[in-house]
Amino acid sequence: MVKLQITFAKMLLLALVTLGISCSGAEAKSKMQKLGFGKTADGKPVDVYLLTNKRGMEAAITNFGGTVVSLKVPDRKGKLDDVVLGYDKAEDYASGTSSFGAIVGRYANRIAHGKFALAGVTYTLAKNNGENHLHGGIQGFNKRVWTAKDVSSSEAEALELSYLSQDGEEGYPGNLSVTVVYTLTANDELKIEYSATTDKDTVLNLTNHSYFNLAGEGNGDILQHQLTLYADRFTPVDATLIPTGELKSVKGTPFDFQEATAIGARINLDDEQLRFGKGYDHNWVLKGGKPGALALAARVYEPKSGRVLETLTTEPGIQLYTGNFLDGTGQGKGGKPYSYRSALCLETQHFPDSPNHPAFPSTVLKSGQHFHSTTVYKFSTK
Repeated sequence: MVKLQITFAKMLLLALVTLGISCSGAEAKSKMQKLGFGKTADGKPVDVYLLTNKRGMEAAITNFGGTVVSLKVPDRKGKLDDVVLGYDKAEDYASGTSSFGAIVGRYANRIAHGKFALAGVTYTLAKNNGENHLHGGIQGFNKRVWTAKDVSSSEAEALELSYLSQDGEEGYPGNLSVTVVYTLTANDELKIEYSATTDKDTVLNLTNHSYFNLAGEGNGDILQHQLTLYADRFTPVDATLIPTGELKSVKGTPFDFQEATAIGARINLDDEQLRFGKGYDHNWVLKGGKPGALALAARVYEPKSGRVLETLTTEPGIQLYTGNFLDGTGQGKGGKPYSYRSALCLETQHFPDSPNHPAFPSTVLKSGQHFHSTTVYKFSTK
């Protein structure tokens, strides 16, 4: 990667000033902008796209990994803050290991022992998380340069990203054509639509890996965030975070978020599952609604800012991760250290290790089939 001489935040501010766009919220104009964000080691250019809506919300998305670099959301007083963790430079995303804001695939989460069988054939994947395969491998979708296209309408700004994952990439079968569309709506929603087709049966599990802190990125921990999960079961894991196969009731456990509860209220209890995850790093089984229909999966409220994040999805599961492996050693945007439990992830998904659990909802995408999934991150205040 070539080293950029100015931070992303400065780059964004310079672009807005040059274009006469105010950062003060309601005055912001809705016109997608494109800025250079560096180059890959092999010389491919990397860009970042700036989406705004008429209410002042701003999203910055790079075609490197389809990553949400910045998401500026108003608090109850109208003040904008960036609520996602990330980096100032493309080269940091290339070397980073946390998947900040990225599209994760082919298979989000873990596959046990880096192996699965499909139609009688065993496929071997990289073991990049102890003995297991994690988030698509060594160079998953989060480390690829996607083709970007502005598909905005008169109603909302939208960015289409596409990528062809070739047969055998990271050990997965089939030439997989993937399209992800990010839309910033007039209602302060970041809508993510995933589509894919393959010419050979494969497995697929896509998600976005944004780390949220509704008080503002780099601004303390998320232990006082109030969380509701619309799920009455979760998938317990073994010591390597692979599901045991059980769908366990949350009742009477630290995993019951059916009513709004501070994330930190029970996170340090003496519980085997919490010890395995070093906190919350588990998949919840969503109640959902009709198959393929958007349903409310999670709601998060941050008391000081008044910000509310609602997550809606067509997926059957959601992974809550509470930043248990952030340790403050890496520098984020503006040189901020991202410390222990300074963010949370709400990764909408199929269940971890589903290819090795026939009773779980299937992640098999057959040749000729069309995959489609939608997730919405909706922001408001109270």
